[in-house]
Amino acid sequence: MIRLALLRHGRTPWNRAGRIQGRTDVALDAEAEADLAARALPAPWASAALWSSPLIRARRTAELVAGRAPQTDPALTEMDWGDWEGLKGIDLRADPTSGYRDIEDWGWEYRPPGGESPADLRARLQPWVDGLQQDSLAVCHIGIMRVLMAQATGWNFDGPAPFQIKRNRLYILTIDGEDWRAEPTPVRLEARQT
Repeated sequence: MIRLALLRHGRTPWNRAGRIQGRTDVALDAEAEADLAARALPAPWASAALWSSPLIRARRTAELVAGRAPQTDPALTEMDWGDWEGLKGIDLRADPTSGYRDIEDWGWEYRPPGGESPADLRARLQPWVDGLQQDSLAVCHIGIMRVLMAQATGWNFDGPAPFQIKRNRLYILTIDGEDWRAEPTPVRLEARQT
Protein backbone atom coordinates (compact mmCIF):
# COMPACT_ATOMS: atom_id res chain seq x y z
CA MET A 1 0.00 0.00 0.00
CA ILE A 2 1.23 3.49 -0.85
CA ARG A 3 -0.14 6.98 -0.54
CA LEU A 4 0.03 9.39 -3.45
CA ALA A 5 -0.52 13.13 -2.98
CA LEU A 6 -1.43 15.18 -6.05
CA LEU A 7 -0.80 18.92 -6.38
CA ARG A 8 -1.88 21.06 -9.32
CA HIS A 9 0.73 23.40 -10.77
CA GLY A 10 0.49 27.16 -10.23
CA ARG A 11 -1.24 29.52 -12.64
CA THR A 12 0.14 30.52 -16.01
CA PRO A 13 -0.83 33.36 -18.36
CA TRP A 14 -2.83 30.80 -20.37
CA ASN A 15 -4.76 29.69 -17.27
CA ARG A 16 -5.70 33.27 -16.55
CA ALA A 17 -6.80 33.80 -20.17
CA GLY A 18 -8.91 30.61 -20.20
CA ARG A 19 -6.78 28.97 -22.91
CA ILE A 20 -6.41 25.19 -23.10
CA GLN A 21 -2.74 24.39 -22.41
CA GLY A 22 -2.49 20.64 -22.68
CA ARG A 23 1.08 19.80 -23.63
CA THR A 24 2.04 23.37 -24.56
CA ASP A 25 4.95 24.24 -22.26
CA VAL A 26 3.79 27.51 -20.68
CA ALA A 27 5.71 28.86 -17.65
CA LEU A 28 4.19 30.09 -14.40
CA ASP A 29 3.38 33.79 -14.26
CA ALA A 30 5.08 36.15 -11.81
CA GLU A 31 2.13 36.15 -9.40
CA ALA A 32 2.14 32.35 -9.20
CA GLU A 33 5.92 32.28 -8.67
CA ALA A 34 5.62 34.70 -5.73
CA ASP A 35 2.63 32.88 -4.22
CA LEU A 36 4.27 29.46 -4.44
CA ALA A 37 7.58 30.73 -3.05
CA ALA A 38 5.66 31.67 0.12
CA ARG A 39 4.25 28.13 0.53
CA ALA A 40 5.67 24.80 1.64
CA LEU A 41 4.66 21.17 1.75
CA PRO A 42 3.22 19.98 5.07
CA ALA A 43 4.63 16.96 6.90
CA PRO A 44 4.93 14.15 5.99
CA TRP A 45 4.77 15.21 2.34
CA ALA A 46 7.84 17.46 2.58
CA SER A 47 10.00 14.32 2.73
CA ALA A 48 8.02 12.10 0.33
CA ALA A 49 9.39 11.06 -3.04
CA LEU A 50 8.84 14.09 -5.29
CA TRP A 51 7.64 13.71 -8.87
CA SER A 52 6.37 16.12 -11.49
CA SER A 53 5.32 16.39 -15.07
CA PRO A 54 8.26 17.38 -17.29
CA LEU A 55 6.41 20.57 -18.29
CA ILE A 56 7.98 23.71 -16.79
CA ARG A 57 4.84 24.88 -14.96
CA ALA A 58 4.73 21.66 -12.93
CA ARG A 59 8.50 21.31 -12.42
CA ARG A 60 8.79 24.89 -11.21
CA THR A 61 5.82 24.49 -8.84
CA ALA A 62 7.50 21.42 -7.34
CA GLU A 63 10.82 23.24 -6.91
CA LEU A 64 9.16 26.22 -5.22
CA VAL A 65 7.00 24.33 -2.70
CA ALA A 66 9.48 21.51 -1.98
CA GLY A 67 12.77 23.41 -2.16
CA ARG A 68 14.28 20.65 -4.31
CA ALA A 69 14.16 19.37 -7.87
CA PRO A 70 11.59 16.66 -8.63
CA GLN A 71 11.99 13.48 -10.59
CA THR A 72 10.01 13.83 -13.81
CA ASP A 73 8.10 11.27 -15.80
CA PRO A 74 6.41 11.75 -19.20
CA ALA A 75 3.37 9.83 -17.90
CA LEU A 76 2.55 12.90 -15.78
CA THR A 77 2.41 15.23 -18.81
CA GLU A 78 -0.98 16.88 -19.23
CA MET A 79 -3.65 15.36 -21.45
CA ASP A 80 -3.12 15.98 -25.15
CA TRP A 81 -5.87 18.35 -26.26
CA GLY A 82 -4.92 17.96 -29.93
CA ASP A 83 -6.43 20.60 -32.21
CA TRP A 84 -7.89 22.49 -29.26
CA GLU A 85 -4.61 23.41 -27.55
CA GLY A 86 -4.28 27.17 -27.31
CA LEU A 87 -8.00 27.76 -27.88
CA LYS A 88 -10.47 28.97 -25.27
CA GLY A 89 -13.04 26.57 -23.87
CA ILE A 90 -15.64 29.34 -23.80
CA ASP A 91 -15.26 29.83 -27.58
CA LEU A 92 -15.42 26.08 -28.28
CA ARG A 93 -18.53 25.77 -26.09
CA ALA A 94 -20.21 28.61 -28.04
CA ASP A 95 -19.57 26.88 -31.40
CA PRO A 96 -22.13 24.08 -31.86
CA THR A 97 -19.98 22.51 -34.62
CA SER A 98 -16.83 22.17 -32.46
CA GLY A 99 -17.81 18.92 -30.75
CA TYR A 100 -16.73 20.38 -27.40
CA ARG A 101 -18.36 18.90 -24.29
CA ASP A 102 -18.20 19.84 -20.66
CA ILE A 103 -16.29 17.31 -18.55
CA GLU A 104 -19.50 16.01 -16.95
CA ASP A 105 -20.50 14.64 -20.37
CA TRP A 106 -17.24 13.01 -21.45
CA GLY A 107 -17.30 9.41 -20.31
CA TRP A 108 -13.93 7.63 -20.40
CA GLU A 109 -13.75 7.54 -24.22
CA TYR A 110 -14.38 11.20 -25.17
CA ARG A 111 -11.43 12.74 -27.00
CA PRO A 112 -10.72 16.19 -28.43
CA PRO A 113 -9.89 16.08 -32.17
CA GLY A 114 -6.34 14.71 -32.46
CA GLY A 115 -6.04 14.39 -28.67
CA GLU A 116 -6.29 11.87 -25.83
CA SER A 117 -9.30 10.47 -24.01
CA PRO A 118 -9.42 9.97 -20.23
CA ALA A 119 -9.08 6.22 -20.93
CA ASP A 120 -5.88 6.89 -22.92
CA LEU A 121 -4.57 8.96 -20.04
CA ARG A 122 -5.43 6.26 -17.50
CA ALA A 123 -3.54 3.68 -19.62
CA ARG A 124 -0.53 6.04 -19.74
CA LEU A 125 -0.58 6.64 -15.97
CA GLN A 126 -1.14 3.09 -14.71
CA PRO A 127 2.44 1.81 -15.27
CA TRP A 128 3.83 4.87 -13.47
CA VAL A 129 1.50 4.33 -10.50
CA ASP A 130 2.32 0.61 -10.45
CA GLY A 131 6.03 1.46 -10.24
CA LEU A 132 5.76 3.65 -7.14
CA GLN A 133 7.67 2.08 -4.25
CA GLN A 134 6.94 4.58 -1.46
CA ASP A 135 4.65 7.42 -0.49
CA SER A 136 5.00 10.00 -3.23
CA LEU A 137 3.88 13.48 -4.19
CA ALA A 138 3.23 14.35 -7.84
CA VAL A 139 2.97 17.94 -9.06
CA CYS A 140 0.94 17.69 -12.21
CA HIS A 141 -2.03 18.97 -14.17
CA ILE A 142 -5.78 19.05 -13.69
CA GLY A 143 -6.33 16.43 -16.41
CA ILE A 144 -3.95 14.00 -14.71
CA MET A 145 -5.56 14.69 -11.34
CA ARG A 146 -9.10 14.18 -12.68
CA VAL A 147 -8.21 10.77 -14.11
CA LEU A 148 -6.46 9.59 -10.93
CA MET A 149 -9.23 10.97 -8.72
CA ALA A 150 -11.85 9.35 -10.96
CA GLN A 151 -10.07 6.03 -10.56
CA ALA A 152 -10.10 6.45 -6.76
CA THR A 153 -13.71 7.64 -6.45
CA GLY A 154 -15.46 5.60 -9.14
CA TRP A 155 -16.47 8.71 -11.10
CA ASN A 156 -16.88 7.94 -14.79
CA PHE A 157 -16.88 11.47 -16.25
CA ASP A 158 -20.69 11.19 -16.26
CA GLY A 159 -22.26 13.97 -14.26
CA PRO A 160 -20.75 16.30 -11.67
CA ALA A 161 -17.45 15.10 -10.21
CA PRO A 162 -17.55 14.05 -6.54
CA PHE A 163 -14.48 16.24 -5.95
CA GLN A 164 -13.36 19.77 -6.77
CA ILE A 165 -9.72 20.39 -7.64
CA LYS A 166 -8.32 23.63 -6.23
CA ARG A 167 -4.80 24.99 -6.23
CA ASN A 168 -2.41 24.88 -3.27
CA ARG A 169 -4.00 21.71 -1.91
CA LEU A 170 -2.83 18.11 -1.79
CA TYR A 171 -5.33 15.48 -2.90
CA ILE A 172 -4.32 12.22 -1.25
CA LEU A 173 -4.97 8.77 -2.67
CA THR A 174 -4.36 5.45 -0.95
CA ILE A 175 -3.47 2.74 -3.47
CA ASP A 176 -3.41 -0.92 -2.50
CA GLY A 177 -3.26 -2.93 -5.71
CA GLU A 178 -6.65 -2.59 -7.40
CA ASP A 179 -8.13 -0.83 -4.34
CA TRP A 180 -7.87 2.95 -4.74
CA ARG A 181 -9.37 5.42 -2.25
CA ALA A 182 -9.36 9.22 -2.09
CA GLU A 183 -9.19 11.00 1.26
CA PRO A 184 -12.29 13.19 1.53
CA THR A 185 -10.55 16.42 2.53
CA PRO A 186 -7.56 17.90 0.71
CA VAL A 187 -4.57 19.15 2.72
CA ARG A 188 -3.56 22.79 2.28
CA LEU A 189 0.01 23.88 1.60
CA GLU A 190 1.53 25.69 4.57
CA ALA A 191 2.99 29.17 4.85
CA ARG A 192 6.76 28.94 4.41
CA GLN A 193 8.70 29.55 7.65
CA THR A 194 11.39 32.17 7.17
